[in-house]
Amino acid sequence: MKKFRILLAMGLGLTFGSVAHASSATGSKADVASVIKADVAEMIAGINAKDIGKATSFDAPDLVSMESMREPSVGAKSDREGLAMAFKYAPEWHLKMIDETVDVAKGRDLAVYRSTYDEDSSRDGVPFTHRVNYLAGFQRDGDGMWRIHWSVVCAQSPSHRK
Repeated sequence: MKKFRILLAMGLGLTFGSVAHASSATGSKADVASVIKADVAEMIAGINAKDIGKATSFDAPDLVSMESMREPSVGAKSDREGLAMAFKYAPEWHLKMIDETVDVAKGRDLAVYRSTYDEDSSRDGVPFTHRVNYLAGFQRDGDGMWRIHWSVVCAQSPSHRK
C-alpha cells in the first residue's frame, strides 16, 4: 500500500509540474490567472486520459517537485518517468478539482497556483479516494511562455475507501 501511495504521489506531484502558455506581456492579472487555470485544466485532462505527452507538455526544464514521504524530483524527464510509473501501476487514477486560486505578481511575470483535488484510485479492485492540496510557482520565461518551475503536493488525509 505504501508503494502505491508513493507512485501516485510521484505521478501527481511530478505531473503538476507542467504548465505553460503564451501570454501577452500587456495582459491583466486576471488574464494571466485565466491562462494558468486553462493550462492546469489541460494538464488534468491529460492525467485523466493517461496521456503523458499532454499532461507534461509544458514542463520547465528545471522543474522541482516536492511531496511528503519522497525526495524532491528535478526536471521534465523525471516528471514523465514518474507519471508513466503511476499510470502503469494505477490506470484507474483520476483527479477531480475542488477549487483553485491564482495569485499573480504585480509585474505579471510570476504567479502562484493553489488548488484542492480529490484523487481517486483503487486497490485490489476496491475504490479509494483522498483529498490533496497543490501549490505551484509559475514564471513567464524569456520566450513568453508560462511554465511551472516548482510544485508541492500535500495530502489532507490518508487514502480511504470511497
